[in-house]
Amino acid sequence: MGQDKIQKFRPEPKIEHDARMSWWREARFGLFIHWGLYAIPAGKWKGKTDHGEWIREQGEIPLEEYDKYVGQFNPIKFNANEWVRAAKDAGMKYIVITSKHHDGFCLFDSKETDFDVMSTPFKRDILKELSEACKREGIVLCFYYSIMDWHHPDYLPRREWETTRSSESAKYDRYVEHLKRQLKELVTNYGAIGVLWFDGEWETTWSSSYGMDLYNYVRGLQPSIIINNRVGAGRAGMQGLTKEGEFGGDFGTPEQEVPATGLPGVDWESCMTMNQHWGYNSRDDHWKSGPELIRMLVDVASKGGNLLLNIGPTAEGLFPPVSMDRLQEIGTWMKQNSEAIYGTKASPFRDLSWGRCTQKELRNGTRLYLHVFQWPKDGKIVVPGFQNNPKQAFLLGDVRKKPLIVTRLEDAVVIQVGPKQLDPTNTVVVVDVDGPPAIVEPPSIVSDHNIFLENIDVAFTTEMKNAEIRYTLDGSVPSSTSPISNSPVRLGESVTVIARLFRSGKPVSGVSRSTFTKVVGRPSDRVTDVMPGIRYAYFEGGWDWVPDFSLLKPVKQGNVANFDLSLRKEEERFGFEYQGYIRISRSGIYTFYTVSDDGSKLFIGDSLIVDNDGRHVMVERSGIIALAAGFHPIKVRFFERNGEQGLQVLYKGAGIEKQQIPDSVLFRPNNE
Repeated sequence: MGQDKIQKFRPEPKIEHDARMSWWREARFGLFIHWGLYAIPAGKWKGKTDHGEWIREQGEIPLEEYDKYVGQFNPIKFNANEWVRAAKDAGMKYIVITSKHHDGFCLFDSKETDFDVMSTPFKRDILKELSEACKREGIVLCFYYSIMDWHHPDYLPRREWETTRSSESAKYDRYVEHLKRQLKELVTNYGAIGVLWFDGEWETTWSSSYGMDLYNYVRGLQPSIIINNRVGAGRAGMQGLTKEGEFGGDFGTPEQEVPATGLPGVDWESCMTMNQHWGYNSRDDHWKSGPELIRMLVDVASKGGNLLLNIGPTAEGLFPPVSMDRLQEIGTWMKQNSEAIYGTKASPFRDLSWGRCTQKELRNGTRLYLHVFQWPKDGKIVVPGFQNNPKQAFLLGDVRKKPLIVTRLEDAVVIQVGPKQLDPTNTVVVVDVDGPPAIVEPPSIVSDHNIFLENIDVAFTTEMKNAEIRYTLDGSVPSSTSPISNSPVRLGESVTVIARLFRSGKPVSGVSRSTFTKVVGRPSDRVTDVMPGIRYAYFEGGWDWVPDFSLLKPVKQGNVANFDLSLRKEEERFGFEYQGYIRISRSGIYTFYTVSDDGSKLFIGDSLIVDNDGRHVMVERSGIIALAAGFHPIKVRFFERNGEQGLQVLYKGAGIEKQQIPDSVLFRPNNE
């Protein structure tokens, strides 16, 4: 804020950063709450019932119409103590609530606007009541705050459909000053806040410099606070990581997904819905089951992250009954097993066929928590590549902590757990070892693709020194007499390759498997009369997903040299469909890519090769296909809802390095 003198924070020493992040890393599990005026329509507007917190934007609701919900917001059944106790009983350690979402409505008493809860019939500061309840229950309160604001007169850009709402007198820097004053209210009026969880940073008006300044400003007011990476402008889509070289706050924010291998070396938190909406939608019955959510929590923790699980309360101020049921199911499991979640670190294993692993450091040793999703029929848990000799093993849910028998079989530790699983969702086996875990991962099987036309070269790699990689091609487990890999192996037929590490003639790892399939390339089309370029059709409309443009009437159409967005008439809410042929000079396996904001799809013939659909910032997706030399039909669909727009279409294969598809290989029929 211009008139406030604040301390400008510089990168803090690691020891100070770790101390600030310590409670958050210990917590592992939090509750996300999306609540506001959008709970009143409950997802329904003009016949459509699939809306949530974005209903004003998606339904194109005029400001004066949406503002009427202020007079209807009266959640008389809201009870902060009940909300906080429900979160605590589920094993959650912190709560993140939408102090202000994109619609601009504030759940707190803000002196900066009348568009807040104090202007409603409810007239109670919801955040104040939650802060008091959290203090009583020992839960850390955190605030979500949207940088984007569809209500404030100085926020830019306007929604493209707001044709009667002039932006002529709007000043974005004045909005930023307003934003800072509101954040000062949040950070100074409610005691210690754990996290400021920013969102809505992707529109072109926000920048990394704004983000850095805001980060400094907030931490100048409350130095211990944690701030997510969405304070900046460099987030790379829903995967949640900040692009290299951009300012990334304190932790990454994957949305509606769990990174396949985690995000090593980075603090991160996956935010997930229980059904398909963040805000309350009364017709959304696509609920994740209790076991699914428990395993999701374990999956996140096993990869070194936190889980922020969302609930959208009703307009009355209640958690939906199914949400409460899910919290209770998770809480029942956590009462016995929370030790295997809180304060744990990522698994030392790359992959476990029967479940997941978390770990904690002990004095002079390590405690491994083996989360068994698939109980073995023979009652034996096999832990491959495990070099430590376990000191003890027992079931975490066994109050007697009866010791389990542990034996060795070649490279593996075998734990006799018996035929009966304590918990059908996830039974936790505790194994204590001296020192850090010593795990030998099986060798990696490396190739360009898992399909091929004539032949394919497969290589093997390992980080283990002085070890032999032995492999088989007949489906058997490699033994000390199996071939040794000294160079890539050339395959000419479909086969499953199995590899294992050996030392002094004895196996020291589990096995890795990869199947390679010989295929026939898609035959080329018989094309005799073509000319350079492709056909395009341009459409206008507000979509959340790539539509089937063949069912819509284009605004205009014509020919173009390549996949070109400059032919658009609008900056937002438009789409393109491009069709033509791509000439493939050599038969082979080809990888196609689209990089787009918002969504795109790429087809070869009738086959969907790249699915990069959904509203997001610039994201790259890819897919592979075997193609014979010649002409192949190519179709690309793209839509832009709002914010930045961009589309790149690339390929590689058969001697072609990854590159944007050049004009020289794109054609269209000469009769068009």
